[in-house]
Amino acid sequence: MNEQTTFAPERLRAFVDAVVAIAMTLLILPLLESVSEAAREGTDTGDFLVEHSGQLVSFALSFVLIAVFWMEHHRQYEAVQRVTPALLWLNVAWMLTIVWLPVPTAMLGQMDTDPLQAVIYIGTLILTQVATLAGKLYLQRHPQLHAMSDDLLRRGAVGDVAAIILFSVALPIAAWVHDVGYYALLLVALTGPLERMLLRVRG
Repeated sequence: MNEQTTFAPERLRAFVDAVVAIAMTLLILPLLESVSEAAREGTDTGDFLVEHSGQLVSFALSFVLIAVFWMEHHRQYEAVQRVTPALLWLNVAWMLTIVWLPVPTAMLGQMDTDPLQAVIYIGTLILTQVATLAGKLYLQRHPQLHAMSDDLLRRGAVGDVAAIILFSVALPIAAWVHDVGYYALLLVALTGPLERMLLRVRG
């Protein structure tokens, strides 16, 4: 791979940071609109918090998830020294899922819950994780682009697979087990133990 087919990663990292910041900011806009409506209707603060608890929870959930995705991306690309067009497009796909997430978040907070809503919301999280995994697999095949060890990338890829499995398990539970709903996403807290189990099985 010659120098002309790659470029320095600084602009990519800055662009990703800007996209993530905008997406996280967009999450709050529906709540700001709800505050304006409540003010016009004379709703007091307590009633507002109760009436819009779904919006508040969905905002906090998506904010934390985007932050976690960004931190993982930051750790991964901090060691990347050169970027190819293919790696750039993998990042564009990742950013697409991040920018899209405020839309299903707004659905989750403002619309009646239905199975398709859960499919869209958690499906977006799965696609974000798949794009993260694709980036790691690409870097594994192109060690000249980064300063990470193969073992570190392998463990990271297995962690991504573990998260994808848990998101996939949470999706039908959130969609069709109404008593549990989006609490099913707490399964993702088991990513670490599942990652270690997968590493033992593979090892």
